Amino acid sequence: MSKILAFDRDRRSTHADLAARLKTRSGNGAVPTPLRRTEGSLARPGEVEVAATVVVPTRGRPQLLNRCLASLVLQRFDPARFEIIVVDDGPDDDTREVVAGWAAHTAGQGPRITYIPSMGPHGPAAARNHGWRAARGGIIAFTDDDTIARADWLKNGVRAFEDGVDAVSGRIVMPLSHTPTDYELDAKQLETAEFVTANCFCRKQVLDDIGGFDERFRFAWREDSDLQFRLLDYQANIVYEPKAVMMHPIRPAGWGVSLQQVKKVQFDALLYKKHPTLYRRKIRAKPRWDFYITVAALLACVALAVAGATAPALLAGLLWFYMTGRFCLQRLKRTSKAPKHVAEMIVTSALIPPLAVFWRLVGDVRFRTRLL
Repeated sequence: MSKILAFDRDRRSTHADLAARLKTRSGNGAVPTPLRRTEGSLARPGEVEVAATVVVPTRGRPQLLNRCLASLVLQRFDPARFEIIVVDDGPDDDTREVVAGWAAHTAGQGPRITYIPSMGPHGPAAARNHGWRAARGGIIAFTDDDTIARADWLKNGVRAFEDGVDAVSGRIVMPLSHTPTDYELDAKQLETAEFVTANCFCRKQVLDDIGGFDERFRFAWREDSDLQFRLLDYQANIVYEPKAVMMHPIRPAGWGVSLQQVKKVQFDALLYKKHPTLYRRKIRAKPRWDFYITVAALLACVALAVAGATAPALLAGLLWFYMTGRFCLQRLKRTSKAPKHVAEMIVTSALIPPLAVFWRLVGDVRFRTRLL
């Protein structure tokens, strides 16, 4: 059976702890230069040193997790020198059974597999924190439960940790054999992202120094950018290793999925509050003025119509129609022209701007910042 651990939610670094550690490393309170560190945990006599730990957060997707674990246990890497930790963010019996089955299958001949129940959902950031803190390996490899690792993924990722390297970003491949939908095209942007938790590696000591993931990022959104930005602030040496390949098939999505995704933009406010300069440089250089204009035109149209100002209301309505149509055509430019998809784009293009503005305002209030 898999080993099952409880987690300690109080185990987290405070800003004061982090500042004290950084001051100790630099000697004078200045931003430190990354130190060289050894890989692996200290092994007991007769034991093989664990070099790497693969952390997989999951929640309610046992079939996808089963596929992911199948690719991980087949890694061309000494099975005694790596382990797999699955953190279940909202435990269920099906997920537990999948992990237990693979643990029994690999017992004595494959990597050690540990199951950690997290009485959530608390989000993937919290789940990853529970995983890396329980790790025995000196290098932590992060991925998601819906990925498929190439057989040499772990070997190439760990090999990239030469002296002075603190973190490694691998390559994401999201195969598509047809004209994508808007959702699929948006998801495929992961292939060109600088640093994503679906395929990244980091020294455990560095994660400990910076306090791991910020658990205020409750959704799978911007928590990886926040980790990257804090690594940059730490002056970590981050390298890209294209040979560490992770397949990330795009999951099927229901009609109107973009309306469910838009609520994630509230966490842009948190990321902006923490890293305003890096946010503008790497995420979004300018505000979504098109959304603000669209929403302003809609509100003006309604208000003027109620006030009986027919002509101005008509002009505001025409501006709203133009901006909404422009947004819809932008989304259809490189995507499927199937009637069902076109209908989805028309409806959701009218709803996304007001929803996005609403959730951005929610983020501003929640995190006490001012992001346009």
